[in-house]
Amino acid sequence: MITLRPARLEDIAAVLTLWRESAEPSSTDDATALTGLLEHDPGALILGESSGQIVGSVIAAWDGWRGTIYRLAVAPAHRGGGLGTRLLQAAVQRISAHGARRLQATVIETDARAMGFWRRTDWRRAEEQTRFTWG
Repeated sequence: MITLRPARLEDIAAVLTLWRESAEPSSTDDATALTGLLEHDPGALILGESSGQIVGSVIAAWDGWRGTIYRLAVAPAHRGGGLGTRLLQAAVQRISAHGARRLQATVIETDARAMGFWRRTDWRRAEEQTRFTWG
């Protein structure tokens, strides 16, 4: 049984391990960035937990204008069972509860597994937009 819950500071090491094993690396994959996220918005990082192990994550961010979903990751041994969909639904519920009317997801285009997951959802790829990043 996998339960969903908000992350706590003591989860940081396990989340970073999950991301190393399950997702493309990001420049913000470190304890300092995760600590900052949890201090700024304690409910933004939602975790899937099974038998005390972190097996999934999603960041559900709300900036007052638009909701954004980041770092949707599922441990390889737990893929294909609907955990990614459950995490996505929890993220949408959280952001929508804050009043977001428009949501977006940041997905690494070169990650075939991630792109396959998003193509199977009812989300559409915004071909007309380009994202620029700094840092």
